[in-house]
Amino acid sequence: MTDFNSVTIFGEVLFDCFPNGEKVLGGAPFNICWHLQAFGDSPVFVSRIGQDDLGTQILNNARDWGIETQFIQQDSLHPTGQVQIELTDNEPHYDITAHSAYDFIRFDEMNLNHLGGILYHGSLALRSADSKEQFARLQKAADWSVFLDVNLRAPWWDKTSLFEWLHVAKWVKLNIDELHELGFNNPDLQKAMHDFRNKFACQQLIVTQGAEGSSVLCEEGFFRQTPPKIKHFVDTVGAGDAFTSVYIHGLLHDWPIQKTLQQAQTFAAKIIGLRGALSTDPDFYRNAFMQ
Repeated sequence: MTDFNSVTIFGEVLFDCFPNGEKVLGGAPFNICWHLQAFGDSPVFVSRIGQDDLGTQILNNARDWGIETQFIQQDSLHPTGQVQIELTDNEPHYDITAHSAYDFIRFDEMNLNHLGGILYHGSLALRSADSKEQFARLQKAADWSVFLDVNLRAPWWDKTSLFEWLHVAKWVKLNIDELHELGFNNPDLQKAMHDFRNKFACQQLIVTQGAEGSSVLCEEGFFRQTPPKIKHFVDTVGAGDAFTSVYIHGLLHDWPIQKTLQQAQTFAAKIIGLRGALSTDPDFYRNAFMQ
C-alpha cells in the first residue's frame, strides 16, 4: 500500500554561481528539500557531493537546517556540482558543470530506512546512463508514487528517457515552455494539457505559466490560480522550486488543489524577493503562506 505521509527526494545539490562572484546553495531537489524541512515535513534527501570545500559547506548547511545528511553520499573522484548563472532581463540562464558528484549517486550506498511514499525527482540528475540505471533500481525497490519535475536543460535531457519517466509518474510538473517543447502546442492551454494527460495518464498535470499563474488538470477538473502582486523583486531563481515544494506539502497534508495552488503561488512570490532560491531565516517560513 502506498502512503503519502513521507517524501524521498532524489537529485542534485550544487552551488549557483552568480556573475558578481556570489555562490548560493541550490539545485532544484535540494531547494525543495530545504523548503519542506522548514515546513516540518522531514524529507529524505538522496544526493552526492564531492569531498571538497563546497561539499563540506553543503553538509554544514544541511545539518544546521535540520536535514538528515546520512543519505548525502560523498565522492572522492568527482567535485560538488556548480551552475554558472547569467541574468538576462531578470531571467536566469544556466551553464551546468558536467560530471559532478550528483551524477554518480549509487543505489547500493543509499541505505534508506524507509521505502515508499512520494518519490520526487527531476531530469537533470538523470542525465547520464549510469544515473538512469541507479535511479531505476531505486524505483523498482518500492511501490513509490512518483512526482516528476521536468527540467529541460539543453543538452542534458533526451525525449526517450523523459517519456519513459512521464509514463510512470503520478504527478507531473513543468512550465508552459516545456509543455510546448514536448509537442503539446495547442494555443488553448486546457486542451494542450488534456492532450498531455491522454498520452501519459498522470493523475495530476501541473503547468506553471510565470506571471500568468499556474494550472492543474486532473480527473476532478481544471484548476487555475493567478499569482499575488509581487511586493519586492530580486530574481526568479528558485521560484519554480518554491512552487513545487508547497505543492508537495499540499499532497502530504491532503490539501484541496485550489488551496495548494494559491499557497504555492504565494510562496513562490516571496522567494522572488530573495537573491537565490532559499532563505536561512526561520521566520520567513513561519510566515510562508501569508500574503
